[in-house]
Parts: sequence; C-alpha cells; structure tokens
Amino acid sequence: MSNEDISDPGHGNSPAAWTGVTIVFIGFVVAVAAFWFNSLTMFIVAVALVAGGPLVGWILAKAGWGVAGPRYQSKSQH
Repeated sequence: MSNEDISDPGHGNSPAAWTGVTIVFIGFVVAVAAFWFNSLTMFIVAVALVAGGPLVGWILAKAGWGVAGPRYQSKSQH
C-alpha cells in the first residue's frame, strides 16, 4: 500500500488504549462470574473495573503513552 497516510493516528493502537480496553474486558469477565456465583461483592468489583478502565487509559494517554504521546513509538512506521 504505497498510498498509506502516515498522518493517521493509529485508531487508538497504543499502550494506553490497550490497557484501558484490557481492564474493561477483565471487568466484564468478572461481572459474568459474579452473576454465575451470585456474588454482589464480585459484581461491585466488576463495575469498578469497567468504570476504571477508561480512566486508566486516559491517565496513561496524558502521561504520554497515547497515540500522540512522546513515549509511544508506532511499530508500523519504519
């Protein structure tokens, strides 16, 4: 693909985005387990994880690990 646009930010393919999404995914898995085991405590932990994932991603992006951050180095650009 010789017409590749190098100004494309990568659609969130960064350590900040992957960390946030992974935390949210783990939260959903814990929520399913909470329903399976009928545990209110596990469900509260799951809600905290789902709510905290985007927050962690935002904090990491502000710390420079986002797509446009100084600490992030894209592997697709050689």
